[in-house]
Amino acid sequence: MKSLISPVWMRPVKLLLTGTALSLNIFFAASNEVWAQSKSQTIKEQIQTLQKSDQRWIQIDLSDQRLVAWEGGKRLYAIMVSTGKKSTPTLTGVFQIQSKLKSTRMQGTDYDIPDVPHTMYYSGNYAIHGAYWHQKFGTPISHGCVNLPPKQAKRLFNWASIGTPVVVQR
Repeated sequence: MKSLISPVWMRPVKLLLTGTALSLNIFFAASNEVWAQSKSQTIKEQIQTLQKSDQRWIQIDLSDQRLVAWEGGKRLYAIMVSTGKKSTPTLTGVFQIQSKLKSTRMQGTDYDIPDVPHTMYYSGNYAIHGAYWHQKFGTPISHGCVNLPPKQAKRLFNWASIGTPVVVQR
C-alpha cells in the first residue's frame, strides 16, 4: 500500500537556549490525499448537520454539475449548472453567501461581462450567478463561478439570503 504521506524536506535547526546549543531535526510532510480526505470528511459532516436542521442551504456537486436547494433534509429543487473548467476550478468546501447583487460586471484577464444577473458571492470572487452568454449547463466551462440559467438564478437569488450555507463538493 502506498503511503499517503510523502516527505517534502528535512532540515536540521539549531536553537540557542541560555548558552546551550540544541540541534533538532524538523520534518515536514505534505499530502494532498490526507488534506482531501479531511476536507471531504468536513464537508460530509456539515451536510449531515444541515440535513438535521430546518435551515436553507445550497449544495453544489461538481462531478454531477448540479446545484440542489435544500431546507434541512428536504430537497426542494435541483438545477444543472456549469462550474469551473480544469484551468480555473471551482473551490470545494463549506461557505456562506456573503453578498447579493441583482446585476454586476465581471472582469478577468480574458473576459469582461456586463450585467451578470443575480450574483451571490460566497468566497472572495467566487459566486453563484446567472449566465445569459451560454447554454452549456452541465459542462464545466466557467472561470470558477457556478453558472445557472438566468431564470433559475433569479429563483435561487430570491430564495437564499446572506449567510445561507453553500456546500461545494466533488
